[in-house]
Amino acid sequence: MVASIPFIERIIETYAQATAVNLHVPGRQNSVVVVTPELADEVMITGDLHGNRRNFNLIRRIADLARHPRRQLILQEVCHGGPVYPQNGGCMSHAMLEDVAKLIVQFPGQVHFILGNHELAELTEYPIQKNKQMLNLMFRLGLQHMYGPATEKVREAYLPFLESCPLAIRLPGGVFVSHSVPEKADTDRFDKTVFTRQPGSMEFYDRSSIFDLVWGRDYRPENARAFAEKVGARVLVNGHEPCAEGYSVPNDRQIILDCCGEQARYVMLPTRDEWTQAEIVARIEKLG
Repeated sequence: MVASIPFIERIIETYAQATAVNLHVPGRQNSVVVVTPELADEVMITGDLHGNRRNFNLIRRIADLARHPRRQLILQEVCHGGPVYPQNGGCMSHAMLEDVAKLIVQFPGQVHFILGNHELAELTEYPIQKNKQMLNLMFRLGLQHMYGPATEKVREAYLPFLESCPLAIRLPGGVFVSHSVPEKADTDRFDKTVFTRQPGSMEFYDRSSIFDLVWGRDYRPENARAFAEKVGARVLVNGHEPCAEGYSVPNDRQIILDCCGEQARYVMLPTRDEWTQAEIVARIEKLG
C-alpha cells in the first residue's frame, strides 16, 4: 500500500529541514563538524548499521538524547541491508535513512550522520553488488513500494540531504571520526583540502577525494599514520569494515566500529583534552 500524500509531504519536508540543520549545525566548518567542550559533554560514536532496526533502536535508547541535551551522537551507513518488503523484495533501509533525518531535526546539533560509501552510492547511483544482488536496485524497489509514483520526489529530497552530511567529525583529544581512511594516504594522492572547504556537487560524482575517503580499505600502519598526520589526529575512529567482534584495531592509530550484527559496539567519549587509542578501546561497549 502506497503511503498517503500527507505522509510523503512530511518525509520530503523532513529531509529539507535536516539538510538545513546539517549545513548550519554549531561547529560545522566546511565539510567537518568540530565538537568542542562548549558544545557537548560527551559523544556517542557508532558504526555501520545497514538497516539493522534492532541495533538502531538500541542506539537511540542508549543515547537518550532528550534526557542528555549535552550528549551528541554520531551515526553512519544505514542504507542497504536489513529487512525487505515481501511484496517486491525491496530494501526497507530507506526508512532508516528517513529516521536519521527525523532525529537530526528533532535534536538539532546533537546528531551527526557522516557520509559513508553506501550513501554516496545512492547519491551518485554508483552500483554496489553484494550476494549477487544489486543493492541500489533493491533500495529503489523499496522506495517504489512505499511511495509509488512519488518515488522520484522523495529521492530528489534525500539527495541534497546526503550532500549536506559531514565527511568527518573532529572531537577534542585528537580524535577524528570518518567512515574510512583513503588508500595510499602516505602518498600525495589524497587531497586533504576536501576537509577545509565545502565540496562542490560534482565532486561527489567524480573519483575524487570524497570517493577515496569513504571507500578506502588500506589498513597499513604507515597509511593510518600518514592520514592521521594530514588531519591532525592522534586516533582515527571509522566504520566501513565488518567486524566479527563488533570492533577491531587494525593498527596503532585506527579503531573500527561495526553496528551491523549481534556483536555491535559503540563508544561513549567525554570531551576532554587527550585520548589514546588504548583508552578509547577500553571504553568500547556492546550495544545489547
